[in-house]
Amino acid sequence: MSIKIAIIGLGYVGLPLAHAFSEKYPVVGFDINTDRIDELLSGFDRTLELTSEQVKDSIVNGMVYTTNLEDTKDSNIYIVTVPTPIDASNEPDLTPIIKSTQSVAKVLKEGDIVIYESTVYPGVTEEVCVPLLEEGSGLKFNEGFFCGYSPERINPGDKEHTVTKILKITSGSTPEIAKKVDDLYRSIITAGTHMAPTIKVAEAAKVIENTQRDVNIALINELAMIFDLMGINTHDVIEAAATKWNFIKLFPGLVGGHCIGVDPYYLTHKAQSLGYMPNLILGARQINNGMSKLIADKTIKQMIKEDKKLNGANVFVMGATFKENCPDMRNSKVLDIIKELEDYECKVDVYDYWVDRSDRETKHLNFVDELPLDSHQYDAIVVAVGHDKFKEITTEQYKSMSRGNPIVIDVKGIVENPTWRL
Repeated sequence: MSIKIAIIGLGYVGLPLAHAFSEKYPVVGFDINTDRIDELLSGFDRTLELTSEQVKDSIVNGMVYTTNLEDTKDSNIYIVTVPTPIDASNEPDLTPIIKSTQSVAKVLKEGDIVIYESTVYPGVTEEVCVPLLEEGSGLKFNEGFFCGYSPERINPGDKEHTVTKILKITSGSTPEIAKKVDDLYRSIITAGTHMAPTIKVAEAAKVIENTQRDVNIALINELAMIFDLMGINTHDVIEAAATKWNFIKLFPGLVGGHCIGVDPYYLTHKAQSLGYMPNLILGARQINNGMSKLIADKTIKQMIKEDKKLNGANVFVMGATFKENCPDMRNSKVLDIIKELEDYECKVDVYDYWVDRSDRETKHLNFVDELPLDSHQYDAIVVAVGHDKFKEITTEQYKSMSRGNPIVIDVKGIVENPTWRL
């Protein structure tokens, strides 16, 4: 059987995957966002996961970018890579995956395979998606169509660990389909694959990857708060402790983004629905979600120490993305720092040379176009993201941006002489 692949969703996950598959197979990339399709057809990827050359190469290879679902109907493998966010109550929002599943069901044919890459709690593929596929297609699961689950492991902004260089977990709804799914990914993933015994195991493996990291970072954040009370430099403590071979070397900081700050809530939702209260995981989430307020409060306290008026104070925030050296604004906790400062009536300017200012997440922010060196206008400076260029800024340059005694809050441990470091 010849393989033709439809990628449903062309974001940080779907686009690099589509590009990788397009080098070996016919691929149709589908997205409901017309602007996204238009920019890809022009050879531009706003996520910067692919270069213009790579986007154009995929088109040369025969890749089709479309908003028309009918363009996918000749495909026999559908790979769903849509977001799985949380709502305002930190509950899973399955709307994108439900709607995309309903769309796929309209074009599903006998023998087709639907593979999900979106992060979910164990059971979503078979308990939520499969019934929708059956209802919309009129086909019976594991007779007329089949499913697989192969969780994404994309690390935004990482140009070393790209999609083909990250070992891939695979699974299928029958042993035969599991082998087909594994063979499909193995044909492009140079790092190899791991075939999980069931779809639920693969779903669970993905959701605990980021849950484990979230809990570990929460421990470091809590230690940082304790050491701050003791007047001890947390980074020095970590460097010393890391001389032991089995110490996990992590540093305190903000936990945002599309994965670590979101995925644990999928697992806790499922656990609570089964009557188990996951206190450790929820406690870690509470600690990490509180770091933005802690940083804002430390900034305010330093300003009070210097007798600086809070109402109308000028604060400069360096960095707005959720992590260094990428334009990804999803669930950025820097926005929470800014909001906290604005609640104190501070005027906040933001500088981030990575950010696409057309992003809806940033339209309300007051951006400056370049570092305001020699301006002597800011009552406090918060270095919130560790972009490479920020590591080059000197103590004298911070002084030149400051009004009165410099107050420099170092969230990422990259400032030479900070007033306060997380």
